Amino acid sequence: MKVAHAPAELPAGRRAVALGTFDGVHLGHRRVLEATRANDDLVSTAVTFWPHPRTALGNRVELLSSLERRLELLEEAQLDEALVVEFSLELACLTPEEFAARVLEPIGAEVVVAGSNFRFGRGRSGDLELLARLGFDVRPVELVETISSSEIRRLLQAGLVERAARALGRPPEVEGLVVAGYQRGGTLGFPTANLDVDPNLLVPAYGIYAGAAAGERAAISIGTNPHYGGEERRVEAFLLDFEGDLYGRRLVLELWTRLRDERAFATERELVEQIARDVEATRRAERPS
Repeated sequence: MKVAHAPAELPAGRRAVALGTFDGVHLGHRRVLEATRANDDLVSTAVTFWPHPRTALGNRVELLSSLERRLELLEEAQLDEALVVEFSLELACLTPEEFAARVLEPIGAEVVVAGSNFRFGRGRSGDLELLARLGFDVRPVELVETISSSEIRRLLQAGLVERAARALGRPPEVEGLVVAGYQRGGTLGFPTANLDVDPNLLVPAYGIYAGAAAGERAAISIGTNPHYGGEERRVEAFLLDFEGDLYGRRLVLELWTRLRDERAFATERELVEQIARDVEATRRAERPS
């Protein structure tokens, strides 16, 4: 999939365009992407925004995916191209007509596909009907009831990863760079990869999860390590059958199911016994789809 950051970076052509932020690329988004790809004689192009429009306007948004991961998911959805539009205050002040003239017309957009409630332009004053009046072949996609990025955020904040997976069409994820930790896991027999997570990304509720990373099953801890009196949030993963060095690598953790709350133990032996049970539960866990 070709990725561009300005309309001029795309070659001339006739395009079907999917419009949206696509945070998390959930099942509702995928309906928009599938409708875009259905135009066989046109180049399928996702026009997406970074940073998140609400963030650019000064609001706090915990993102479901980084831009890098969003683009990977768009590629998995078999789009031909993605145009990443910088969402700035200048862009937010454009009238809908100016937005169409600056972004859609230069890339040869003929078909425009978006969720039926899509709004854009100054004060969110533009909609799909306006684009139709401007001459675009507009294809609104009806929303999927109960599926939205906001609802998925709520589910993850409550630790309901299996319900979030049903809305995403895949397991929810946490991603970050593997960095050095306290190395306690190694001394206990369960060496962990410690993730430095971008503060703009959503991290689900504290707890112990079964999941996967780097093609291996993983027992994942999100929390403060209360057994050791920790206060700083940490995201750690023990990859069950992995051998090798992960330091410095970007790691995407899939969360399959929440096993339990994190807690302190009376002795370190009890902690090790519980981790062993968590590992066995992880071996038995099933990946949601």
